[in-house]
Amino acid sequence: MSYLIDTNIIIYSIKGNSVVHDNFLKNENLPKSISVITYGELLFGAKKSQNYEKNLAIVYRIKELFPIIDIDKAIVETFSELKANMQKAGSPIDDFDLLIASTALTMNSILVTNNEKHFNRIKGLKIENWYK
Repeated sequence: MSYLIDTNIIIYSIKGNSVVHDNFLKNENLPKSISVITYGELLFGAKKSQNYEKNLAIVYRIKELFPIIDIDKAIVETFSELKANMQKAGSPIDDFDLLIASTALTMNSILVTNNEKHFNRIKGLKIENWYK
């Protein structure tokens, strides 16, 4: 079993959320990674923030702590299928979120997110909420 950590959970952890922190400790021996999309979202947040240098240093530290999963052909194939199916069903999801979900599905990882309502619509995606 492995975990793919969504951007919102990383942000809650940075901000010192005790529930998220406790869940990281509880699962400290299990493999955890982040999507290259999450890495990009964290970089964007740091670069637009008022504490640019401090926040950028935090993001670079996160890059050292978690393996970053790149988008590859298998993930893109999962993404294209999910996107087509969700559009046909009339319930599209933002491409970045869909790429994160596709990464979790392709890697057979559990997606750790606080965005359950959003991601619960994706068939077969395993989710845990470490914010609750």
